[in-house]
Amino acid sequence: MKRRDFLYLSAMGAGAMAMPGLPAFAREIDPLEALQEGIDVKLKKQLADVALNAARAKGATYADIRIGRYLRQTVAARDNRVLGVSNSESFGVGIRVIANGCWGFAATNKVTKDDIAKAAEKAVAVAKANARISGAPVQLAPQKGYGEVSWKTPIVTNAFEVPIKDKLDLILAVNAAALAGGASFVNSNIGAINEQKYFASTDGSYIDQDVHRISPGFNVTKTDRTAGVFVNRGALSMPMGMGYEYLDARPSDKVQSVITLYKNRYDIMEDVKNAVKDLDQKMKAKSVEPGKYDLVLDPSHLWLTIHESVGHPTELDRVLGYEANYAGTSFLTLDKWQSKKFNFGNNLVNFVADKTQPGSLGAVGYDDEGVKCGKWDLIKDGILVNYQAIRDQAHIIGLNASQGCCYADDWSSVQFQRMPNVSLQPGKTKLGVNEMIKNVEKGIYIIGDGSYSIDQQRYNFQFSGQNFYEIRNGQIVGMIKDMAYQANTREFWNSVAAICDESDYRLGGSFSDGKGQPGQSSSVSHGSSTTRVNGVNVINTARKIG
Repeated sequence: MKRRDFLYLSAMGAGAMAMPGLPAFAREIDPLEALQEGIDVKLKKQLADVALNAARAKGATYADIRIGRYLRQTVAARDNRVLGVSNSESFGVGIRVIANGCWGFAATNKVTKDDIAKAAEKAVAVAKANARISGAPVQLAPQKGYGEVSWKTPIVTNAFEVPIKDKLDLILAVNAAALAGGASFVNSNIGAINEQKYFASTDGSYIDQDVHRISPGFNVTKTDRTAGVFVNRGALSMPMGMGYEYLDARPSDKVQSVITLYKNRYDIMEDVKNAVKDLDQKMKAKSVEPGKYDLVLDPSHLWLTIHESVGHPTELDRVLGYEANYAGTSFLTLDKWQSKKFNFGNNLVNFVADKTQPGSLGAVGYDDEGVKCGKWDLIKDGILVNYQAIRDQAHIIGLNASQGCCYADDWSSVQFQRMPNVSLQPGKTKLGVNEMIKNVEKGIYIIGDGSYSIDQQRYNFQFSGQNFYEIRNGQIVGMIKDMAYQANTREFWNSVAAICDESDYRLGGSFSDGKGQPGQSSSVSHGSSTTRVNGVNVINTARKIG
């Protein structure tokens, strides 16, 4: 063992301090510690073989191990002061096995050969104990071993290498610009994640991955103390599977609409200045008149509707009722898929699951079961054609292999089915946003995400947004406010009238999508082009009954 690796293992094995909002074994670290190299990949393989051999020796028919180092950093500011800086590291080993036809799992933050062997033996003991009360044995889809392979997010600048001072200077400058522009309050932050994950299994895979994600943002508020009202606007940034280069926007990354929007990269200073101008318009905006409208939905808004009404209901564990307590099950029951003719939407609607899209939050080379990631149809020409399934679910829907969408948010968490990137495919006919708006007689153009509500079957929903622009006779006539729309999933996606072409396609997403018990958090993107949905019910959120 190299001296560096010995010192590293000794330090990590000394224990970890639990922090609010962090994995149980995460510890606060100096930012410079995040730049230290992890243990050598050859040592990881040696440790992995210890676990796999120990598990087989105790009777496991299958075993996998994840050696994970999870780095998380957040810097935040409110108005002209720093709110906080957090740097955490979580390092340890999770071991999963099948013995007597049942799953078992154990984890340890003591990364030594002896402790890893003990954890593997414990995982087998757990599996055998579970087998006494379990039903049908686990059916694991076959998976070839890939040998020794690696994958890394193709970043330009590692966010953890950018000095904390530079990040604080940036968000304090953002806040200063907002306050100078007339905002009453402003919050800003930059979050970064680096997952250094090593996976090995008895299938013969040894997979080393280095995954990066970033999420900058702000929220500006303006108050009218005389009237007792306030308005706010959040950033039009999106969390991305990128490095710090995301904050270096080029002219080609800017989309000119009623306000400047962004694709691929983001200009936070420009956006905050525009946000303050939007607040003035919001203060003066008229309240929406309830009724039926044609909606023109920007990708910065539509991603959340996709996430809640398409991404979650096509998760197979929700469909089967395995996942229920955390945000419900799904109306997309197996009989609807089996019919091969269930109209989820009309023939313009095509949703694809994709774990490979560059820049997306869900992009990795291999999932946490060692399955090479890919792309597949969920909704094809409006018809439900598939779900999201992992190795022990594949046989339920007649698949011979997993779709590669298994994930754990930490080495101490059990991996399970998590949503891949789920995206609405662009229209095939050339169509821009301005042309789309020209054909709308009575409508609303919505930019940015807002509050939402959806039922436990992922069917009836309500969504709001950031900016709302009234469309009358093909023209944007001004900003309106107090607006949300209501529909059910099938009604909504069967009312799609047009989708802009690929040139307008952009990603949105969630940096922390929750699921499971105990709860886990994952990051996932949803792409789309601007989409028109006709005849949607709009309510006025400011009106009260009585």
